[in-house]
Amino acid sequence: MKTSPEVSQENQLLGGWSQFTCAITPEEKVTFEEAMEGFVGVDYFPIAVAKQVVAGMNYSFFCNARTVYPSAPNQAAIINVYKPLNGEKAIKTGIESIKH
Repeated sequence: MKTSPEVSQENQLLGGWSQFTCAITPEEKVTFEEAMEGFVGVDYFPIAVAKQVVAGMNYSFFCNARTVYPSAPNQAAIINVYKPLNGEKAIKTGIESIKH
């Protein structure tokens, strides 16, 4: 049986999303932290990331979310981030809670 090659950034189609990976790079972590700077009330911890090449880079971070109060339950969320090509600050474009 033939197996398909793993999707890499080099062979990813422009505009297509990569698969989620738990191997978050230091650069991706910095992008996430930059986009979340100043956000209060909920702590988000990225667990996996998918990327989309556009005029810049879109990121979709799968996160563990915890509201900042004692005994708050953990939840899951997707945080979408856009990082422009010109080096400007990463921008949080959306937060979606995942209900289970």
